[in-house]
Amino acid sequence: MSRTGPPYPPEFRQQIIDLVRNGRTPWELAKEFEPSAQTIMNWVAQAGRDAGERHDGLTSAEHEELRRLRRENKRLRKEREILSKAAAWFARETDAVPPKSSGSSK
Repeated sequence: MSRTGPPYPPEFRQQIIDLVRNGRTPWELAKEFEPSAQTIMNWVAQAGRDAGERHDGLTSAEHEELRRLRRENKRLRKEREILSKAAAWFARETDAVPPKSSGSSK
């Protein structure tokens, strides 16, 4: 079941990661604190990626860049669609393009 509250503070995450690195298991910590063992394992794995110790996924910086680029891509697609519709409208209004007919010609 997922948490509905705000994310855990970075300081708390770092303390949990340090405890795991010092020998505590994620399952012990999950019983003592609120995050699940899987969440704790995910934090430890991501910390390893960010520190360059692991190479099995994206770093936090790469994840953020990917999110930023996806948002920008989505915005640019919407802008392109709007400009395409506006260009078609202006072309029809200025009679630069004949209106589409529903029947076939010749």
